[in-house]
Amino acid sequence: MFISPAFAQAAGGASGGGSMLRQLMPLVLIFAVFYFLLIRPQQKKAKEHKAMISAVRRGDKVVTAGGIMGKITKVYDDDRAMVEIADGVRIEVVQSTLTAVMSKSEPADGGSDKKSDKKDDGDDKSDDKGSDDAKPAGRLAGLLGKK
Repeated sequence: MFISPAFAQAAGGASGGGSMLRQLMPLVLIFAVFYFLLIRPQQKKAKEHKAMISAVRRGDKVVTAGGIMGKITKVYDDDRAMVEIADGVRIEVVQSTLTAVMSKSEPADGGSDKKSDKKDDGDDKSDDKGSDDAKPAGRLAGLLGKK
């Protein structure tokens, strides 16, 4: 009340150069924190996801964004893939919806030994258990009650 408005304005205007820097400093610091804690990690994660999608090939076991687990049977050029989710059940998905690659397959040239080992393991399991106790081959077949 005792200080006139003109005197108060004159006191603030004397240090005009330093106050501008002080006003912008919090905004600059907030932007820096957002960049290093939010923007940069998100860009890194997107880059890793893109690399994972481009490296997907036939035989890889994958998980889609909807939680469906399956095996890649065919990769198309236009960002699509065929995923086998049960014996004889195949769905076509967009590759960008693949969230994880659970296990990588070996190249087609070296994968012939793996297939023969898997067939032997399957035969051993069926010999150990009786035919009545054998589990269905796929999850969908189990739900449908097929053996």
